[in-house]
Amino acid sequence: QVQLVESGGGLVQPGGSLRLSCAASGRIFSINRMDWYRQAAGKERELVAAITSGGSTNYADSVKGRFTISRDNAKNTVYLQMNSLKPEDTAVYYCKVVAAIDDGDYYVSHFWGKGTLVTVSL
Repeated sequence: QVQLVESGGGLVQPGGSLRLSCAASGRIFSINRMDWYRQAAGKERELVAAITSGGSTNYADSVKGRFTISRDNAKNTVYLQMNSLKPEDTAVYYCKVVAAIDDGDYYVSHFWGKGTLVTVSL
């Protein structure tokens, strides 16, 4: 299996910045896609940003130009740099990875982190 540990959430004022990290560990053969999702209170979980193993990225329209997703393949870690934060960015942020696992059996599956809370408020 794969364990995902997210960090970097917290309270920030509007206009501020935060950097989220998500480190994957376990019997990982390779990691394909790494995503950041978020879920605000009373709303459905939504995709914020995604990055492939080749470095291709895509973003939700609401965060384009403000958020940047990146990854360190050597560390099996994905980052989300969030700038110009707005109150509507307040949510629990989750990372999700699609990984190939080799623990005697070889298979591909997706895994979720437990989330980290980001609060944007005065």
